[in-house]
Amino acid sequence: MTIALNSTLGEPKIGSILLIDPSKMFSKMLQRSLEALGYPVRHADTLHAAIELLTFSSFDLIILDLTLPDGEGEMILQNLHIFENHKIFIYTSDAKTNHYEEWSRYGVLGSLCKTSPLPVMIKEIHKTMKALLYNTIYSILVVDASPISAQYIQTILRPHHYDVEIAQDSTQAQKLLDVTAFDLIILDFSASSAIKESLLVQFRNMKQSMHIPIFILTEHYDANTIRNLIKQGANEFFHKPFIEEELLLKVDFWIEFERKTKENSYQKILLQEYKNAVDRSTIVSKTNKEGIITYVNDKFCHISGYRYEELIGQPHSIVRHPSMPKEIFKQMWETILKGEKWEGVVKNRRKDGSAYWVNAVINPIIDHKGNIVEFISIRTDISSVHEIHDSLQTQLKISEKNFEDAYHMFKQYEHAINESTILTRTNLEGNITFANENFYKTTGFCEEEVIGKNHNIIRHKDTPNEVFTDLWRTLKKGKVWRGVFKNQRKDGNAAWFYSTILPIFNKYRIPLEYMAIRRDITEIINLHEELEATQQEVIYRMGEIAESRSKETGNHVRRVAAYSRLLALKYGLDKKESDLIGSASPMHDIGKVGIPDSILQKPGSLNEEEWEIMRTHAMLGFTILQNSTRPLLQAAAIIAKEHHEKYDGTGYPLNLKGRDIHLYARIVAVADVFDALSHDRCYKKAWEDAAVFEFFEHERGKHFDPQIVDLFLNAKEDFLAIRDSLKDAINYAI
Repeated sequence: MTIALNSTLGEPKIGSILLIDPSKMFSKMLQRSLEALGYPVRHADTLHAAIELLTFSSFDLIILDLTLPDGEGEMILQNLHIFENHKIFIYTSDAKTNHYEEWSRYGVLGSLCKTSPLPVMIKEIHKTMKALLYNTIYSILVVDASPISAQYIQTILRPHHYDVEIAQDSTQAQKLLDVTAFDLIILDFSASSAIKESLLVQFRNMKQSMHIPIFILTEHYDANTIRNLIKQGANEFFHKPFIEEELLLKVDFWIEFERKTKENSYQKILLQEYKNAVDRSTIVSKTNKEGIITYVNDKFCHISGYRYEELIGQPHSIVRHPSMPKEIFKQMWETILKGEKWEGVVKNRRKDGSAYWVNAVINPIIDHKGNIVEFISIRTDISSVHEIHDSLQTQLKISEKNFEDAYHMFKQYEHAINESTILTRTNLEGNITFANENFYKTTGFCEEEVIGKNHNIIRHKDTPNEVFTDLWRTLKKGKVWRGVFKNQRKDGNAAWFYSTILPIFNKYRIPLEYMAIRRDITEIINLHEELEATQQEVIYRMGEIAESRSKETGNHVRRVAAYSRLLALKYGLDKKESDLIGSASPMHDIGKVGIPDSILQKPGSLNEEEWEIMRTHAMLGFTILQNSTRPLLQAAAIIAKEHHEKYDGTGYPLNLKGRDIHLYARIVAVADVFDALSHDRCYKKAWEDAAVFEFFEHERGKHFDPQIVDLFLNAKEDFLAIRDSLKDAINYAI
């Protein structure tokens, strides 16, 4: 391996993508290509499915086909626009589309033609994603006396994730510059503007802005004006009215230029820090192409016994031990002169004649033309190991072969442990002193980010403090702690580990450190969560089947689930039980599958005979579910049977009264009726909100549990928010 005199720029954080496209074949190809670049991609083939995903998840970019089975053109954009801050890329079969300016108000960044080659589309999407994710950290100051003009510029830049601040005069601008490190300034020098050229000079003399790129918007675009502005420090000029795309392209260019400039500066600092770290921790020397020493660090001088002045200008043979075979050095030079890395164990001789051993890595330094400039050697002192080796040979009379066999076996054991487990060691304060490769590979962190830190760097916010209290209490007693942790990788994703943490003692049973051995069980946990999600989806679908027979939408059961979960939490139930009620509630009307369509879908009132048949759906639902041993379906059976009971005993099917009605059913009854009154049914129109809340006040203690009604009425806004977030999506833009 060679060390090149340049560095690569880091990639931005990976963002998530939602692909909305009815074509299975095309979307699968596009999704596979984007996932190969590392992007998490979700796919929806209808507007309805897309809105359902956006209700519960956020995405950094939406790639959209404007022709969907349940919507087309601007109507789709209107529906998606309710989900704020989403950025959209449209792709269409029309290569000459010219609706970009109309679409920009919906967050549309640009368009792609479906007839373009797939690699071209992927390249453009990848470029856009990187820009969006980079731009979130960049701030632009717009100084313009006209609020309308400034807001227009802000409207152009914000869809590209730039943070844009506005100042109407120099005083406001200076205040903003005092608190924000801006990356670019835009000054409007229009004839109607009170902002003059003196402000440009003022900015160039201020420490906060002397190096920031400055754009000028002007109505006087002549040679004399431009000459003066260049002398005063302007970087770009735009003749008003300017072209939006030109402004965006130049903003992107200068922001990228500044980013690379800062990153290059950072890389120089980082390289110096690396050099300092290497100098402090290892034995370092450099030679020219002829092998003459040009640099040694303090550790080299210390271990060799020579002073700096005695080493510079000498060949490395000054420290060569006579017992080292010449063939090793011949092979070393053949390797490094080919531009390759050489690594091996070298026995050296100190100035006083004593021996020391080092593990040496010699790297050629290559310039941009591929020529070798010099060689750098990094050594680690391994004298203690070889001294033990010599001592064992002398005292125990073991052969070289036996020693090598024992050491080789030890290294294999060490390799087996490292390959099969995730291992860390900490000092008694919990700061990490060692982590194996599996730890870095699994968490995404590197050694520099881990050593010296505690395990909080991978702690997930969902892990309760009580877990760590118990862990430390156990370790302080000298016992082994075992348990499951939910941790967080560097990229923000969750990971689950089964952990065994134990104290390491000396021979007097005094603790020296702690060792943590982990096993990644993320796949098992994810599988469990996927099974739970699948079970919940089946519940939803069964509930939707029942509701669809009476012409209810699938969102009815989802709203009832959300209302029920919230009411349970308000009632004081814990999250687990509240989730159980919410998950079971979609099955409340499952018994309707046994009711004839002529009754379910009758637009008018039911006669007495029809009403008797309708009322049987509660017991039908209970009969379907009652024999399950699953807690979820047991809860659903109770809700199906009792959610039409009334608090005063006038409900059905069993005329239960008060708290004889199961709490789950009392909660779902309020949720179900609220949603029924708030939406159109085949036999009625939706009620106004005021009428709905008045109904619940009137039925408090009659139809409904008064305590639950009070909780409901005291949180009206929360329930209305849920209702509005789960509207029947396809009707949004009508």
